[in-house]
Amino acid sequence: MRLLFPFLLSATAAFCQPFSGGVKVGLPLTDFLNTVNGSVSTTTQRYLVGVTAELHLPFGLGVEGDAIYRHFNYKNVLGSTGSAIVSVNTAGNWEFPLLLKYRFPAKVVRPFVDAGIAWDKLSGISNSVANLSPAKNTTTGFVMGVGIDAHFVVHIIPELRYTRWTDRQFNVTNVFNSNQNQAEFMVGITF
Repeated sequence: MRLLFPFLLSATAAFCQPFSGGVKVGLPLTDFLNTVNGSVSTTTQRYLVGVTAELHLPFGLGVEGDAIYRHFNYKNVLGSTGSAIVSVNTAGNWEFPLLLKYRFPAKVVRPFVDAGIAWDKLSGISNSVANLSPAKNTTTGFVMGVGIDAHFVVHIIPELRYTRWTDRQFNVTNVFNSNQNQAEFMVGITF
């Protein structure tokens, strides 16, 4: 019973911390897929979109969670020019980073650094060819980023983020593979 009171007191203090949520949009600075062979071409759509939420803790710390979506497609040409079979495949990619963030002290514009882990999940793969299917639908990675938090009426949060994935989701030898190094520029707008 003695331990219950401090636990309830600390849980109450944790829920009193400010919470923010909003949207995040951005641009990938690296392609999702790398082609090795000329018979395959890939296109990573030049946008990222998602939602973000953050629990603001004391001493400039915070815990951020995001759900970010990107769309990409890849085309495979089988056979010679006269009798070529073209297979167009599309897929979505969901990234779920969980980050610990530190904001440096400042009045209106606060620089920050963040780091954490991310989970990546392929979804909506259509028109898949057996030899071009993903090796893994999910992977994990290490994330780190830098940015600034400008607080006016809302928080405007531009950020450069780097992710190193532990595994390749696509790895077709001498054809194409997924990029294990990923860089992104994102802007969050939170309330």
